[in-house]
Amino acid sequence: MKQAGKNNVTAIFTALQQKLLTFIANRVSSEEDAEDLLQDVFLRFLQTEENVSIEKISAWLYKVARNRIIDYWRKKRETNIPAPSDDEDDETAIKEITDILIEKDANPEQEYLRNFIWEEIENAMDELPKEQREVFEQTELENKSYQELALDSKVSIKTLLSRKHYAVLFLRKRLKKIYEMVLYTDKY
Repeated sequence: MKQAGKNNVTAIFTALQQKLLTFIANRVSSEEDAEDLLQDVFLRFLQTEENVSIEKISAWLYKVARNRIIDYWRKKRETNIPAPSDDEDDETAIKEITDILIEKDANPEQEYLRNFIWEEIENAMDELPKEQREVFEQTELENKSYQELALDSKVSIKTLLSRKHYAVLFLRKRLKKIYEMVLYTDKY
């Protein structure tokens, strides 16, 4: 098939429909999504075919199908893994987690979730290097200032800031899945 004429569209669709559907279905999560993507591919073919004759139609259709599959997974990833986009979202997330951790009248599910979160925080803290953990605990949990720590430990404020920075980065990465589970699902 070198060129598609207006009369050949139905024949092309019939000839390639099942192969393209199988190709797409093997790469997406449901049969319905595969059928929707197949319709998108042929709609694109119809729109393009009216204006331009396409050589090597089969290869072109597979290329469009691959692009639609990529778009599909990008969209899935964006909707399934939302992430805070600015400081306001981070503050909201911290407030929600804090509310769970300190809520007094928790039901059994919330109590289980609270214990689980505390356990994961403790495990993550145990994985930090000693110096990073100490700075993090003293500044966040004991409310000590960097100046106070620098005087006590004889370590520069810049070094203490750096240690805490690395601790925060590690804890964010380590606790990300828990954060997403708690904030982006209805499991609690």
